Amino acid sequence: MRILLVEDDLNLCAALRPVLKAAGFTLDEAHDGDDGLQLLRQNCYAAAILDRMLPGLEGLALLRQARGSGVATPVLMLTAMGRVADRVDGLDAGADDYLAKPFDTRELLARLRALTRRPAGEPLQSAALHCGDLTLDKAESSLNGPGGTVTLTQKEYDLLEQLCRGAGKLQTRDLLFGSVWGAADIVEEGNLDTYIHFVRRRLKTVGSAATIQTVRGLGYKLVTAGAAPC
Repeated sequence: MRILLVEDDLNLCAALRPVLKAAGFTLDEAHDGDDGLQLLRQNCYAAAILDRMLPGLEGLALLRQARGSGVATPVLMLTAMGRVADRVDGLDAGADDYLAKPFDTRELLARLRALTRRPAGEPLQSAALHCGDLTLDKAESSLNGPGGTVTLTQKEYDLLEQLCRGAGKLQTRDLLFGSVWGAADIVEEGNLDTYIHFVRRRLKTVGSAATIQTVRGLGYKLVTAGAAPC
């Protein structure tokens, strides 16, 4: 189950990673409000954990913009701002739950389980992601296009999934590093460019009309007719 953590306290992020992983969650991270909003808009998460006091876009503004653009992801606000008035502001902005720091991780996990609990009879989401003339199959870790199918490595799949979910939009280098490798990994700067090269070859192999454009100094953008986020 994939969730998003938007938190600028790197020590707290490091402490939460093993706890959330042990509880069965796959974690994406953003450390400022602008990247957090972009990830929230472009990905389908089971839930998001959101701090209020963030660099860039502040947490409440982030949440209001996300809700205003139709993002329905359940959001737990996790913040040191724990007064009743702060809680009311967070809930009015669109948060589904509010937990003040300091907190017990057992309570955090219980609240996450409550937010991500699937109502009886609700269908599971498809494992396939359609993007223009491409289909990404998560279960098979494969890419299908007009010219055939190839199996992807995990990093290739993660990178292409992020590009597909934000098709037509600039994906910054920081965003791609965070989404594919995670903030915990120490990654050489050139690794992203290497995997972009691998994915471009995969697109050619399956005969796709999609192209990955380089936005020099900023990042990459997948261009494909008919692409749409999930």
